[in-house]
Amino acid sequence: MSEIIPKIDINQLVNQGLDSTKSKNVIKEIKKACLDIGFFSIKGHGLQSEINSTLLVCRKFFNLPYDKKIKVAPKKWNKKSTNTYRGYFPSYVNGKEGLDIGDPKLNPTMTKILSKDKFEYVNLNKILDLKSIQIIEEYFNCLFNLGEILFKAIIKSFNADEELVYKSFTRPKTLTTLRFNYYPKQNKPVELSNQDGKKLGCETHVDSGIITILYQDKKGGLQVQNRHNSKWHDVPFDKDSFIVNTGLALQYLTNSKFKATNHRVLFNKSKRFSIPFFFEPNYDFRINPASLKIMKKPLYKVNNYEIFLSQSLKKFKEYNR
Repeated sequence: MSEIIPKIDINQLVNQGLDSTKSKNVIKEIKKACLDIGFFSIKGHGLQSEINSTLLVCRKFFNLPYDKKIKVAPKKWNKKSTNTYRGYFPSYVNGKEGLDIGDPKLNPTMTKILSKDKFEYVNLNKILDLKSIQIIEEYFNCLFNLGEILFKAIIKSFNADEELVYKSFTRPKTLTTLRFNYYPKQNKPVELSNQDGKKLGCETHVDSGIITILYQDKKGGLQVQNRHNSKWHDVPFDKDSFIVNTGLALQYLTNSKFKATNHRVLFNKSKRFSIPFFFEPNYDFRINPASLKIMKKPLYKVNNYEIFLSQSLKKFKEYNR
C-alpha cells in the first residue's frame, strides 16, 4: 500500500485549519497523491467511533428480509415508490445490494428542491429504528464536514478562493450520496476484466463526483490501477483509515490535472461491506476550471453538475432505471 497509495495524517487539517506550516505540508501531500495516483488513505480524522456505529447499522439494514428492504426501493423494483434515484437496489441488478441516501437535511416539505432531478426523500422510518437513523444522519454530517476540509485543501493547492467550497456545497442543494454496499456470497463474477481476465465483483470504473471517501471492511478486495503502467494494486483494509479517491467531476474541474483513477473490486465468494460517501456539489454548480483559477481553455464541455451527473451515471447498471 505504501508503494502506490500514500497514507496521509490529516490531524493538522482537522484540528488546526489549513494555514499552519504543518497543514501546508499536508496539503502538498494531498496534491501529490491527486497528481500521481488519484487515491490516498487518511488517518487522524477522529471518526473511528462514527465508523463503528455506522457499520453496525449498515449490517443491520442488509440483514433485514427482502420484503422490508424493498419498501425503500425506487419504483423500478417497488411499484408503490415515487423515487427513481434514491433508495435500495437488489443484488440481482449488478452483483451487489445497495442503499443510496441523500442529504438527511432534505425533507418532504421541501417541494421546490424535490422537484429537481435526483432529489428524492428516502423514508428510513419504514425500516430502521430512530437510533439507527440518527447514527446515519450523524455520519453523513461528519463525512460532509470531512469532505469540505479535503476539498478546501485541494482548492488551496491551486491558490484559489476557499469560499468556493461553500458556494459549490450548500446543503441540501448538493447531490452528495451516502451509500451502503453489500456484496453477498456470489456464484459468478459481474464481469471478467478485459485487461487481465480477473473475475470482478464490481466492474472497472471511475467515480462521478469531486471525491469519494470510502470505508471498506476487512474483507478487502478493492484494487486501484496505476495510471502510469496500468498495473493493479490491492487496497488493504485499515480499520483506522478512510480511502479517498478523486472523481470525474474533479478531473473536469481541474482541466484534467487531477485525473479520476480506475478502480474495481475482485470477485469474492465471502460477504463484504463497504460504505462510500460520494461528495458531490450543488446541482447548479458549473464545473468550470476558472473556479480554480485555471484560465486555459476547458478540455471538457462546461455543464452544471446536474447535467454532468445524469450523463456520467449512464455507465452504471444499477442506475439504468
